Amino acid sequence: MFSQNDVFSDQAALKQVQAEATDVGHAAGHKNMAQLIQLRWIAVVGQITTIAGVTLYFDVSLPLPAMINVLVCLIAFNIASELRWHEMRAVSNGELLLALLVDVASLTAQLYLSGGMMNPFVFLYLLQVILSAVLLEAWSTWTIVAVTSACLAGLALFSTPLALPPDHGHGITSLYVQGTLICFALNAALLVIFITRISRNLRAGEAQLAHLRQRAAEEEHIIRMGLLASGAAHELGTPLATLAVILGDWCRMPQLRRDPELHEDIVEMQTQLQRCKAIVSAILMSAGEARGESSVRTTINTFLTDLVNEWQASRPIVSFSFDNRIWHDAPVVFDSTLKQMICNVLDNALEASPQWLSFKATREGDSLVLLVLDAGPGFAPEMLRQFGKPYHSSKGRSGGGLGLFLVVNVARTLGGTVVASNRAGGGASVLLTLPLKAIRLEEAVLDAH
Repeated sequence: MFSQNDVFSDQAALKQVQAEATDVGHAAGHKNMAQLIQLRWIAVVGQITTIAGVTLYFDVSLPLPAMINVLVCLIAFNIASELRWHEMRAVSNGELLLALLVDVASLTAQLYLSGGMMNPFVFLYLLQVILSAVLLEAWSTWTIVAVTSACLAGLALFSTPLALPPDHGHGITSLYVQGTLICFALNAALLVIFITRISRNLRAGEAQLAHLRQRAAEEEHIIRMGLLASGAAHELGTPLATLAVILGDWCRMPQLRRDPELHEDIVEMQTQLQRCKAIVSAILMSAGEARGESSVRTTINTFLTDLVNEWQASRPIVSFSFDNRIWHDAPVVFDSTLKQMICNVLDNALEASPQWLSFKATREGDSLVLLVLDAGPGFAPEMLRQFGKPYHSSKGRSGGGLGLFLVVNVARTLGGTVVASNRAGGGASVLLTLPLKAIRLEEAVLDAH
């Protein structure tokens, strides 16, 4: 059964899904910025180590005051980045581009002060280009390529080579060859570590976005069904009234009253017809109401007891076990959506197992846990894999499977879960877990104000 407040609820859920998709994109950008900040700290440590080693061990003369000033500026920028991105979540492509440009500028300054193109660490430019190809949009990547190429050309034109011994032909003992090997190893290690992390962030973000897109499609599907159901409720009023009049006439006909079995069938038809009229009336009464306006303030035990009594009175169940183990009652607010969800699970179980059904209610911490057991054939493996997806029915009907789809979506909207499984001794089990914070009276009252 659908109501207009269900439609409003699903529209709110759809907006929430869209907001979550935006948050996913922000989270991925934030993680990538954190990777750049971490890489910059490694660059600071590496530059300090290299400058100290070259100066003290190899006795190479470097302009230390100027190089230290570049390091201080880089450290200050990284501290500012840490402070800024510690709280802010959204990271744009332009901000990532700026961060990489600062790294390129810092590297260029240090290379200019330490030999320019003759410095073996000039190949670290490739690290910036590859990172930009992974992190940035296409135009930004080409910007990094152009900037690094210009920096290389500038170093070739204006920098002063270091006064190193001419030992390039000495192989591994050559200072330049050793620096080139260290640069290659450093480049390779950093690329493997950080590209792996960044790729993992991107894959996780894409997987979560795909999940959210699927949720958004499901929410839109529910909204369309809710609108169709609301319109159908208006149309069903007249034919149901006509059927009620006809059945009333049949009950008063002497030839039908003399047949006990036929009379009993007519009475049962009237009972089911009244149930249909009550469902339609509930839809029409709730039409135009926002979520929460038709909610009922009650307690957990009262709600469950009333629901079970009403459900059991209108269903032909042979043996039904209701085990309520909620010893500490609590004031809550329930609306028709939650009631429909629980009845839907019970109806599915009843159809699979008309002879026996069990309904158990417990409270685990801050969650309401409802367990429905039946003695039917259980779920097929394909049904368990597609549980909660629309049009995957356990009844073999074309176009069926919407009941459990709605159950899963209502539970998810409330922050809960639905888990289906097959019992070891035969039959099926459906476990509903709902957070009490979603239905507590205190929070509902605050939300109403």
